[in-house]
Amino acid sequence: MQRLRLMTAAMAIVAALALAPHPARAEWTITPPRAGQVGLCVQGQYGGMLDSGNLGGEFQGGPGLAIRMRYRMRYERAMGLSFESQRFDAREVSAADTAANHLNAFTYGFDVYQMFGTRTKQTSWIGASAGIVQLRRVLNDKEIEFADTNDGVFVGAGIGVEKFVWQSWALDLGGRYQAIFVDGKVNHDFQASLGVVVYAAY
Repeated sequence: MQRLRLMTAAMAIVAALALAPHPARAEWTITPPRAGQVGLCVQGQYGGMLDSGNLGGEFQGGPGLAIRMRYRMRYERAMGLSFESQRFDAREVSAADTAANHLNAFTYGFDVYQMFGTRTKQTSWIGASAGIVQLRRVLNDKEIEFADTNDGVFVGAGIGVEKFVWQSWALDLGGRYQAIFVDGKVNHDFQASLGVVVYAAY
């Protein structure tokens, strides 16, 4: 009986809150960026390697973080720089202290974009990138393994969308493919990312 009374009281409170008049709010102002504006994007991402190459056969997927700068240009184009930190867990778990636990990949790239709908609340884009990659194998005993194959280069392509939510702030959703070349072999990395981008207003 007491439980029924509590449930009835809770439902009455929810109904009262739902039916109560709410103060009118001004619609949020959206200000798409113009040519010449610089955007800073911070993204969380998840990447995975195909089981091929000299890295993909040993490591699979894991989380990552990316920071990207974009400079808007005329004709719905942009260019920028990107910095990524990506973790790839070992495919086979081993208890040995000297076995690889995961791989850390740090990429530094130059990006170019072609954008569509830049004067709307939702801008889509396709892009290409290239740069260098530094690799660090972390062992089970937390030691970092250094080898001659720790550095390489990458080229990539991506597609995504910027959904503006307030002024020049937008949610950025994208997917990318990167071909990572290390020691003459190619490794295939696929990424999905979600983040926030803000364009400097001036």
